[in-house]
Amino acid sequence: MPTTLSIVIPIHNEEPAILPLYDRLTTVMEQLRRSYEIIFVDDASTDRSFDLLANLVETDHHLKVVRLRRNFGQTAALAAGFDEASGDVIVSLDGDLQHDPGDIPLLLEKIDEGYDIASGWRRERVDNAITRKVPSRIANWMMKKASGVELHDFGTTFKAYRSEILKEINLYGELHRFIPALASQYGARIAEVPIKNIPRPSGESHYGLSRTFRVFFDILTVKFLLRYLTSPMHFFGKWGLGGIGSGSMVLLYMLIEKLIGHDIFVEHGPLLVAGALLWIGGIMMFSTGLIGEILTRTYFESQGRRIYAVREIRSRKEPQVTDGAR
Repeated sequence: MPTTLSIVIPIHNEEPAILPLYDRLTTVMEQLRRSYEIIFVDDASTDRSFDLLANLVETDHHLKVVRLRRNFGQTAALAAGFDEASGDVIVSLDGDLQHDPGDIPLLLEKIDEGYDIASGWRRERVDNAITRKVPSRIANWMMKKASGVELHDFGTTFKAYRSEILKEINLYGELHRFIPALASQYGARIAEVPIKNIPRPSGESHYGLSRTFRVFFDILTVKFLLRYLTSPMHFFGKWGLGGIGSGSMVLLYMLIEKLIGHDIFVEHGPLLVAGALLWIGGIMMFSTGLIGEILTRTYFESQGRRIYAVREIRSRKEPQVTDGAR
C-alpha cells in the first residue's frame, strides 16, 4: 500500500524526549488508520539520540532514521526529511515534545478540506515573554506584511503539507519557517490551525534572542524572493536608474557652471563628488541587476544541489551508507 502520510521530525540532542514522543506518535498514527511513516532526522546529535532511534528502527517498519554528517541546522534537517518522505501528505514537528502529536488530526482535517498547507498557530504561547514572545510577535507581523500571507505564527515547525507543494520549494539558510510564504507564490491554499504549545519538559531551547536578527535578515530575503526572484533587474534597475538620473543632472549642472566660467572644483567640489558617486553607483546597481538576471537563469536551469550530506539511513531494511553530499 502506498504511504499516504509522512511525519518528519528533525532532532538535535533530544535524548530525553525521543521515547515519549515516539510512543505518542505511534498511538496517534494507529488511531488515524492511515498508511504512514515516521522519519527522524538526526542533525549530528552528540548524545544518545541516534542510538535510541537505531534501536527503535529494528522493531518498527514504519520508522526511518536519517543521520546527517554534521550539524547543518534545522532547515537542512527538514529538507533531508522532506526528500526522504514518500507520503502524499507530510507533517513536520519538533522533537522536543513542545508539539502535541494529538494535534496532527486537526492539521490533516484542513488538508482533507482541500488546503495545500495547514499551519499550526501557537495561540497561547508558553515561552519567555522577553526572549521569545515579543520578538516572535514582531517577526510574525513583519513577515505578514512582507509576504501578504495572513498567518499569526510563521515560526512554528508544526505544519502539514501536500507533498507536491514541497517539491516546488528549495530550502536553504533558515527559511523553513517561511515555507507558507514561499509556497504562496505558487498559488498554495493555506489554512491556520490553533495548536497546543506545551512547556519544554527537559533540556534547553536551541533558540535565543540572537535568532531575532537572523529572522529579520530572512524576512528581507523572503521579501526579495517573493517579488524579484525571477526579475532582479526590476529591483536593482530602478535604483540604478535613479542614481544615474540624479548623477547626470548634477554633472550637467556642473558642466553648465564650468562653461559659464565658474571654478566648479572650488565652488562646488562636494556636489561634484556627489554627482560622480551617484552616477557610478547607478551603473553598479544596473550591473548588479544584470548579474542577478544571469544568476537567476542559472539557478532555474541548473540541477539543484542539496544543502546537507547524509551519513546513513536506517530502516527495517539493510542500512544504506552513503558517501558525500546527496
